[in-house]
Amino acid sequence: MSPPPDRFAPTSDRLVDFVTLLREHNIHAGPSETIDAAAAIVALGTTDPRVLRSGLAACLLRRNGQRRVFDQLFDLYFLGVSLPPARPSENPEDLRERLIAILVQGEDTAELAREALNTFGAYGGAGESAGRVTQASGAGWSSYLTMKSLRPDEISEQLAQTMGGTGQFDTAVRTIEARRRVDQFRADVQTEARLRSAELRGTDYIARRGVENSADRTDFLGAREQDLAEMRRLVHPLARKLATRLAVRRKKAVRGQIDLRRTLRRSMATGGVPVDPVLRARKRGRPDLVVLADVSGSVSGFAEFTLQLVQALQDQFSKVRSFGFVDTCAEITQYFTPGEPPPPGFAQNIVREGGVARFGSSNYGEVLQGFVDHYLDAVGPRTCVLILGDARTNRTDPNLAALQAITERAKAVYWLNPEPSRSWSTGDSAAEDYTDIVTMHECRNVAQLAEVIGRLLPA
Repeated sequence: MSPPPDRFAPTSDRLVDFVTLLREHNIHAGPSETIDAAAAIVALGTTDPRVLRSGLAACLLRRNGQRRVFDQLFDLYFLGVSLPPARPSENPEDLRERLIAILVQGEDTAELAREALNTFGAYGGAGESAGRVTQASGAGWSSYLTMKSLRPDEISEQLAQTMGGTGQFDTAVRTIEARRRVDQFRADVQTEARLRSAELRGTDYIARRGVENSADRTDFLGAREQDLAEMRRLVHPLARKLATRLAVRRKKAVRGQIDLRRTLRRSMATGGVPVDPVLRARKRGRPDLVVLADVSGSVSGFAEFTLQLVQALQDQFSKVRSFGFVDTCAEITQYFTPGEPPPPGFAQNIVREGGVARFGSSNYGEVLQGFVDHYLDAVGPRTCVLILGDARTNRTDPNLAALQAITERAKAVYWLNPEPSRSWSTGDSAAEDYTDIVTMHECRNVAQLAEVIGRLLPA
């Protein structure tokens, strides 16, 4: 169903504002892409927003993982609505049955999403009419409340049963398809709620604060399971890029210092003028890498992703050894098979089976001492050590002497912390104490992690 004209009116000024906001969300579209997008609007017209959305995405997006953010911003800027009169369902129980019927047919759910939001999604007080909220009341619209009231898990089960088919394979296919259709309905509800909130609080405000980040900009510590799944899909493309950077740096680093004797011998052909220096070739060799990762529940998502990334990069190093810890340290290298990505949730398996926890609470002082006592021989003059963790010691001794012993043996030691740097001095964090010995880097998301690893790992 095509939207009314006032819902969909792209202009050149609005396109420029839209592209500017894309850049603020790290989607870098330049002048040429903007010109192409303007031509696409002229060519595709404005009668079908879905067609235009796809056309603008083709013109403005360059990388995978950006489409989710793009779609949210497109809806805000080109599908902005005046808050419609509330039309709550007269029979809320009947709404679920109608939703299941529409999902079985595979029809568009946008209109039903608006009705469901009107019925269940108002919060913070009522406005002048039943179910409608106003900006003055401080209220708003919630897709979470709507979906919670509709019980999407139950809808998925009923939908899978209704779709028919027999056999284990058919059941699995029906379940996947049912979840996909329910997720699409959830996206329609979220879009409608975002549009209503933009009408109440302003498009720019919601565009900057109410749009979900792309997978590479999502904080590890706040990531949901679906976010972590998207991050895992980024591992191998990211590893290829980082491997290319390391290979280029290694190639450039092969050229060593000037060989004075051979340079003077060559200068005899130019009357003793050394116009063509001869360099001593550096011995080719790949460094060792040791990873010491906190796999406790608070940072397990960060550790899991980083360990997976490091394993994907292991061809760039002569040897990679991984150690995990909660309140005791143990080697976990055997949990990784070269060339095969570890299964989702392997950090939990390591906690249960890997001997990395005795009491369950992080104790960095005990861990560092255990590493020094049992595994210090893994560190040598060609070893780069990566420590992954939030440095929260539960107010136990941070054991700075043990960390100093590791740094004295290693070529380099870097600490990657998934918490924002402003939190390093709060609560039970010993981050500021550790930074007196090693360099600590904020790695809150995939983008920061890739930048730090690409810059720090030795060639």
